Amino acid sequence: MNLRKPLLTAALLLSPALAFAHPGHDHSGVMSGLAHPVFGLDHLLAMVAVGLWAAQQTGKARWALPLTFVATMLVGGLLGFAGFEMPLMETGIAGSVLALGLLVALAVRPPLAVAAGLTALFALSHGVAHGLELPDLSSPWGYAAGFVIATAALHGLGYAVARNLPQAAAPLVRIAGAASAIAGAWLLAA
Repeated sequence: MNLRKPLLTAALLLSPALAFAHPGHDHSGVMSGLAHPVFGLDHLLAMVAVGLWAAQQTGKARWALPLTFVATMLVGGLLGFAGFEMPLMETGIAGSVLALGLLVALAVRPPLAVAAGLTALFALSHGVAHGLELPDLSSPWGYAAGFVIATAALHGLGYAVARNLPQAAAPLVRIAGAASAIAGAWLLAA
């Protein structure tokens, strides 16, 4: 089981965000954008779950799901920057954690159009939330670049973990999906 390299790489890529934990340091917005998906439990669980779910797929879906999420999330972020508010956005985000966790736990493999449609729906809620939470004095473009990079890294982390597990440890992916689904149910109840 050689998970050290992907985990170390993710830790190194994401750790600079800790240095900018205090407001007023990041006028470019990049570090704030990187931190948002990583330090928000709802976003973190959903982003990793997309990577895990993509790893369970076959063919084009392995790339289509993460790419669909990132692209749609960026569109949602731009809508958020413009002040668009989505009804029940926080419920949609918590629901995405629950749904993505269940999809991973059950190793669901729907047709690509259905999987991409679900992924886009979930991503839109996350993107609008990112856009609405643009920190004061931050560049929207730097912030968007940060949350896109962090999201892609979290998708990649989930994908790499799932694809590099030995066959005997493969059920851990489904267990992680179940844990995410439970967390999503908790977020919905809270």
